[in-house]
Amino acid sequence: MGILEIMNSYSFTSPLWKYSGESAWHFITLPAEVSARIKFLQTGRRGFGSVRVLARIGKSTFETSVFPDSQSGCFLLPVKVSIRKAEEIGHGDAVTCLIELRDEL
Repeated sequence: MGILEIMNSYSFTSPLWKYSGESAWHFITLPAEVSARIKFLQTGRRGFGSVRVLARIGKSTFETSVFPDSQSGCFLLPVKVSIRKAEEIGHGDAVTCLIELRDEL
């Protein structure tokens, strides 16, 4: 899995997974190296330690926030059903993402 960093933007490929519960939430776990970089750059604190990002998966671009996961120590990118349908991705698929940090870090 390669990671590309350009001016607070990161490109990586990680699997899409479904939260184990009754909700339909799906996430992509950011690689440890990207998560560590975001933690290093983060100076302010937003709710739950979240960081606003502009994300791109395939041809879909969307604004959201990544937030830290206490179990993995990495940040999680939520992926809405509209994006999953538009890009025809599902649980277990390897997904290439580009995220651009939007918060003042």
